[in-house]
Amino acid sequence: MSAPELSSVVNCAVYDAKAGRRSITVEEISDVLAKPEGFVWLGLHEPDEPLLMALREEFGLHELAIEDAHHAHQRPKIEQYGDSLFLAVHTAQRVGQRIVFGETHVFLGKRFLVTVRHGASLSYAAPRTRCEREPERLAMGPSYALYAVLDFIVDNYLPIVGEFQQVLDDLERDIFDESFKRETIRRLYDLKGELARMRLAVAPMQDILSQLVRLHPELIHDQSRLYFRDVFDHAVRVNEATDTLREMVGAALSVNLSLVTVAQGEVVKRLAGWAALLAAPTLLTSWYGMNFRGMPELSAALGYPTLIAVTLSVCLTLFIALRRAKWL
Repeated sequence: MSAPELSSVVNCAVYDAKAGRRSITVEEISDVLAKPEGFVWLGLHEPDEPLLMALREEFGLHELAIEDAHHAHQRPKIEQYGDSLFLAVHTAQRVGQRIVFGETHVFLGKRFLVTVRHGASLSYAAPRTRCEREPERLAMGPSYALYAVLDFIVDNYLPIVGEFQQVLDDLERDIFDESFKRETIRRLYDLKGELARMRLAVAPMQDILSQLVRLHPELIHDQSRLYFRDVFDHAVRVNEATDTLREMVGAALSVNLSLVTVAQGEVVKRLAGWAALLAAPTLLTSWYGMNFRGMPELSAALGYPTLIAVTLSVCLTLFIALRRAKWL
C-alpha cells in the first residue's frame, strides 16, 4: 500500500485539561491515546485510502466505517461500531447564486474525534477555535467538540433558509404580475428542488441529534447532552421552516397554473364572443345567398336595406348582451 497523503490533514491536536492544546502528527496518535489524559481531535479533507487505513490502526476503527468515510454520497446516518460512533451528515453553503451541498463524516470515540470533509464543506476552524476559548467545556471531552461541529453545521442552514424565503417572496410578486413569465416557473421549480435537497439534509439530522441526546452514555458526556438538545431544537426549526417553504412553493405553482388557466379562459371567451357576434350576419347573408327563384324578399324594393337593418340590430343586441356578460 502506498504512503498516506498527509496534505489531507487539516489539523491534528491533543487537548488536555492540564497541559492544554498541543499539535501532534498522525504517527503520534497511538502514543497519546496510550496515556490516561486528554483526547485527540483530527480534521481531514478528502483523505486518500492509505491515510484512512493508517487511522484505522491508530484509533481501532471498524473497516465498514472506514469504507463509508472514504466514499462520499452517503446518506445521513449514525451507526455504532463497538466503542465508537460513525456519523454522516450533509452540509450546505452558498457558492455564488447556488446552494452547494457537501458531506462530513465523523468518528467519535471515548478519547478522539475525527472529522472527514467531502465536497463543498466549510472548514471547522471556527468551532475548533470556539472550543479552545472554552477549556472548561472542552473538559467534557470529544462529545463537546462534536457538539460544536454539529452546531456549526446546523447554524449554517439557518441563513440559507432565510434566503429561500426571500427568493420565494420575490417570485410571488412575479406570479401575480399581469404578464406571464416562463422564467418565474423555472425558478420556482429550481427552488422546490433545492428545498427538497435541504430537507434530505436536515430531517435525518434531527434523528442523529435525538440519538445523541438520549443514547450512547458511554460516549456522550451527561453535561453535553444539554448542548445537543439545543442543536436539536435548531434543527427542528430549520426542518419546519423548510417544510413550510416547500408547501408555499407548491401553492405558488398551483396559483400560477390557475392564473394561466384563467388567462387562457379569458382569451377563449373573447374569441367565442366574437365568433357568436359574426355568426348572425353570416347566417343571414348565407340564407339569402341561396339561388331559389321563389324568395319574395329578393324582389321587394326595401329588401336589401331591411336585411342590413335586421343584421345590424341582431349584431348590436348580441354585442350588448356579450358585453354585459363580459365576454367582450
